Amino acid sequence: MVVYNFKKIAPVPTSKDFVDVVLSKTQRQTPTVVHKQYAIGRIRAFYMRKVKYAQQCYEEKIARILDEFPRLNDIHPFYADLMNVLYDRDHYKLALGQLNMARGLIDKIGKDYLRLLKFGDSLYRCKQLKRAALGRMCTLMKKLKSSLEYLEQVRQHLARLPSIDPNTRTLLICGFPNVGKSSFMNKVTRADVEVQPYAFTTKSLFVGHMDYKYLRWQVIDTPGILDHSLEERNTIEMQSVTALVHLKACILYFVDLSEQCGYSIKQQVSLFQNIKPLFEGKPLMVVLNKSDMKTVDQCSPEEQELVKTMQGANVQFITCSTLTEEGVTGLKTVACDALLTHRVNTKISRAEKAGKESSVLDGIHVAMPENRDTSERPPIIPSSVMARMQQGETTKTQRKLQKEIQEECGGAGVYSMDYREQYLGLKKEDWKFDIIPEIMDGKNIADFVDPDIERMLEELEREEEEREARGEYDEDPDALDDGLTEVEREQLDAARRKKATLRHESMMARSRNHPTMPRTVAANRRGDLSARGRSMDEHLEELGYDEDIGARKRARSMSEARGRSRTRKERMDVEEGEEGEAMDVDGERAAKKMRMASRSRSQSVPRDVAGHAYKDKTQQEKAKKITKKVVKSAMKVKGKGTARKGEADRHVPNFKPKHLLTGKRGIGKTDRR
Repeated sequence: MVVYNFKKIAPVPTSKDFVDVVLSKTQRQTPTVVHKQYAIGRIRAFYMRKVKYAQQCYEEKIARILDEFPRLNDIHPFYADLMNVLYDRDHYKLALGQLNMARGLIDKIGKDYLRLLKFGDSLYRCKQLKRAALGRMCTLMKKLKSSLEYLEQVRQHLARLPSIDPNTRTLLICGFPNVGKSSFMNKVTRADVEVQPYAFTTKSLFVGHMDYKYLRWQVIDTPGILDHSLEERNTIEMQSVTALVHLKACILYFVDLSEQCGYSIKQQVSLFQNIKPLFEGKPLMVVLNKSDMKTVDQCSPEEQELVKTMQGANVQFITCSTLTEEGVTGLKTVACDALLTHRVNTKISRAEKAGKESSVLDGIHVAMPENRDTSERPPIIPSSVMARMQQGETTKTQRKLQKEIQEECGGAGVYSMDYREQYLGLKKEDWKFDIIPEIMDGKNIADFVDPDIERMLEELEREEEEREARGEYDEDPDALDDGLTEVEREQLDAARRKKATLRHESMMARSRNHPTMPRTVAANRRGDLSARGRSMDEHLEELGYDEDIGARKRARSMSEARGRSRTRKERMDVEEGEEGEAMDVDGERAAKKMRMASRSRSQSVPRDVAGHAYKDKTQQEKAKKITKKVVKSAMKVKGKGTARKGEADRHVPNFKPKHLLTGKRGIGKTDRR
C-alpha cells in the first residue's frame, strides 16, 4: 500500500534563519582562539576548518530539503497532476532547481577559497579570506529568499492534503455542486464533511474509510464540477478532474432530479456527456439522489428522455435518498461488488494478454492428502445421517433464534430476553422460573425454606415482649453491692474512685491540654512545711539551726513575688538598713564605697582616646588633626575611578567578567560576526 505521508516534511527555514543557524553552528563547533605567534601552517588549518565546516553545513541542510520534497517524476501521476493544479509544476521545479544550483555554487566557493587559504602568508590574509568565503555563501543564501518562502508554503499545504492510496479499492463521488455527494459520504463512512445548502461547500478532496466484506475501502468526495470547457475550470474543479483521470475507482455520478441544487436536469446530463471520456474502463453508477422529493416516474417525458441518454453498456441507475437513507446501503453494496468484479476481470484479461492464463490459478492451492500405506480408509458417515439421506430429508428443523423472537415481539427496545432460560444444573425445569432463583449446589434454596418460619418468628417476638413487660431485662446498677458489709462497701467505693482517677490521669497524659497547677498544690506535692501545719522556725529548730535573722530574711526573699526591679541605690539602702540592725557598720566605709562608684562612672574613656598614651590634651588634639588629614588625603579623588573603596562603600559587582565571555560565543546575538 503506497501512501505518501507529506506531513513528515520538515519546516523550511527562511534565508535569515538559514544564515544565522549555519554561522552560529560554525562558531560553536570549531576552534575560536588563534594567536599571531602560531606557525603559519597552524593558522591556515584554523581558518580552512571554519570554511569547510560552513560549506558542509549548508550542503547538508539543502540536501535534506531536496530529499524530503517529492519529485514529480518519481511519484504517482495522480499526485503529480494534483501538485501541478495546486502549486504549478514549473514554479515548484524552479524553486527546487535554485536550491540545487545554490548547493553546487556553495561547494565551488568552498573549494576555491580552501585553495586560496593554502597560500595565505599571514594571519590577517587568512582571516580576510575566511570572511570573504563565509560572506559569499551567506549572500548566495539570501538571494534564495523567495524560493525558500514558496517551498515553506507548499510544505504547509501538502501537510493538509488527505492521504490517498491510488491503488486501493476506491469509490469516487462526483457531480454538480450541492447534489448530495458529501451527505452520502457521511452516511457510509466516519468522515465528517461539512454539508451546507449552497454550492462549492467542498473545496478540496476529502477521504473517508469503510469496511465491506472484511476489506478496507476508501471513499473520496470531490468538489463540484460545472459544465464548461476544461480551460475555464478553476483549481477547485480541476482537483475533481485529476482524481477522475488517475484513480482506478468505481465512479458514482450523482444527479439531483428535484433540481434543488440550482441546476436543471439538462445541465446535469450535459456535464455527464462532457466528462464521460474520463469514465472509460471504470465501473459507473448514475445515482438518482433525493428520491424523497422527486423520482423518475414523477419527471416529465422530456426529462425522462434526458435521463435515458445517460444509459450505456457499463452504466447502472440506482435511486436513493441521503436524507431518509433509503437505498444508501444498496448503493454501497452494488458499487463495491461491481468494483471487485471489475478488478478481478482486469487481472484475468491482463494475464490472458500476456499469455499467462494460468498465473491467476497458480495462486490457488488445494491440499490433497497422499496415501501413507496400501490400506484403504473410506469416509465414515453416521447411520443417522445415512438414514436421513436415504429418506430424502435435506432440511433440518431449526430452533427459533432470539433475533427472530425479538422481531416477532416488537423489535429492539420492546422485547427483553428472559435469561432464566439459560440456568443450568437444576433437577427440575420449572425451578428456573421461581420468584427467588437462588441456586446452590444445583438446588433452589427457595424449595428448602420452612413454611412455618413466619409463625415461629411471631411466637418468638411475642415471648420477648412478655419478658420485657416482666422487667427481666432491666439493669440494676447497685446489684453488685447487695450482701456486702459496711467495710467492704467502703473498699469497693475506694477502688472505684481509684479506677476513675487512674483513667482520668491516663486520658490527660495522652492529651495535649494539661491544666496549669496552682503553686500551692504543687508545693503540697513537693512536701511544703505549710502543708504539714508547721512553720519555718519550727522546722529549723528540728534541724538544729539557730533562729537568726539571716535565715528568716533569705526565706522571705525566696518567697516574695516578682515586681519592679530595685535600683542599685535602693538595694544598697536596704542592705545597709538591715545590716545596721544586725551589726555595726562603719559610716566612713559606706561613704568610701559611694565615692569609688561615682569615680568609676566618671572615668569612662572615649573610643578615640582609648588605647593611646597622650602626654596632655594639646598632644591629643594634635593627633586628631593629623588623623583627619591622612584620611582626607586617602579619600581624595585624583582621577576617575581612583578613589579607594572602604568597607562601608556600596559594592557594585561586575556582571560581565571577561574570563566568562571571551572565546566561544553562546547562542544569542550575532553582532560580532
